[in-house]
Amino acid sequence: MTFLRRSLSAVLFVATLAALTFAPASFAGDPASQADSNDGPAYGPELQGFDYPYPVARFALTSQRQIVRMAYMDVHPLRPNGRTAVLLHGKNFCSATWRQTIETLTDAGYRVIAPDQIGFCKSTKPARYQYSFQQLARNTHALLEALNVKQATLIAHSTGGMLAVRYALMYPRETEQIVLVNPIGLEDWKAKGVPSISIDDWYARELKTSADGIRRYEQSTYYAGHWRADYEPWVQMLAGMYRGPGKDLVAWNSALLYDMIYTQPVVHEFDQLHTPTLLLIGDKDTTAIGKDFAPPEIRPTLGRYPDLAKLAAERIAGAKLVEFPELGHAPQMQDPAAFHKALLDGLAATPRSSAGN
Repeated sequence: MTFLRRSLSAVLFVATLAALTFAPASFAGDPASQADSNDGPAYGPELQGFDYPYPVARFALTSQRQIVRMAYMDVHPLRPNGRTAVLLHGKNFCSATWRQTIETLTDAGYRVIAPDQIGFCKSTKPARYQYSFQQLARNTHALLEALNVKQATLIAHSTGGMLAVRYALMYPRETEQIVLVNPIGLEDWKAKGVPSISIDDWYARELKTSADGIRRYEQSTYYAGHWRADYEPWVQMLAGMYRGPGKDLVAWNSALLYDMIYTQPVVHEFDQLHTPTLLLIGDKDTTAIGKDFAPPEIRPTLGRYPDLAKLAAERIAGAKLVEFPELGHAPQMQDPAAFHKALLDGLAATPRSSAGN
């Protein structure tokens, strides 16, 4: 990518952020002081109308008797170091939220591929699809094959961490390293006593999604009680799909995905991982699927990331753990400088494989 192209992309993205961020500086730190409404932009079911920081391509594949399309960004560095990083987003995140990480990695010489998984963001949201982490891993593997990527490092956040673990177990020779950024799935919520709810119940919950609800949840969980105006575009990114014409389809796919997350734990297979693993953990994270409808006596035992991260590091052979004591679920967004220093240091500690591309 030329310097002009990258500069133009950056300008366009900054303009998008400015247009979306309606909270003035005086609101920083208190999202509740913003207008208590769900007014804002409306986006299509594949996030039509929301601009990404780099050009978006789409990879078509046949899956479960239908053609689905994965949106992705493929950003090449000016001075390649020979390694490829694949960024895997979380449940309430899209590949666009990796903007600063993409910039940091490409500046360091990494080719960066950032897909939206099927069911998320700018990718297809099928009316009928059996979601599994195996299926998402196969979809991602097919994309990388099409892009002639022989081996990659997976950098995965939140739900993306569960996918990265599954991918590394399925394709160990093609996985150079995994970096798990506050991954969910460090515990088995069902085994701990969180009751199941039906997909229909998940769907009914998702239909109630609003910008206000997203903002309050993200402040308490993602950002350890803090709030800044630059988080607001990501609230509107999600809320906009629930204001748009594809609201029902968005909510339905989200319900299916929540059921996948709850019913398909990966924690019991950590001892089978033999891929170099780096855990980057914001200790103030409290994320746990179903925590809000768990019995009151169980809730305090869920989402205890300092403990969960240490247990994971013990179970994954050779894993390295880096903790951020004051950060929450999204350290890459809350303190980009500290996060990216730890990330680059951790990547450099794993030399490029001779099988790399």
